Amino acid sequence: MGYMELIGFVAAILTTAAFLPQVYKTWKTKDVSGLSLLMLIIFFIGIIGWLVYGFLKHSPSMIFANSITLISSALLIFFKIKYRK
Repeated sequence: MGYMELIGFVAAILTTAAFLPQVYKTWKTKDVSGLSLLMLIIFFIGIIGWLVYGFLKHSPSMIFANSITLISSALLIFFKIKYRK
C-alpha cells in the first residue's frame, strides 16, 4: 500500500466516523426533525457516484469509506421516512 492510499484510508476513517454519531443519535432519539430528506437523497446519490469512482480507480480506501457511508446515509433516509411526524 502506497502512502497515497494510506492517506486515503486515514481520511476515509475520519470522515466515515464523523457521520456515524448522527446515525446513532437519530436511531436512539427517533428525532428526524433536523434532517432534510432532499439533502439526504442528494447525498446518497453522490455517495453512489464516489463509490463507483472508487471501483473504477481501484481505490480500496474510497470503496471502504463510501460503502460504509452509503449504508449510513441509507439508514438516515429510512429513519427520516419511518419517524417523520
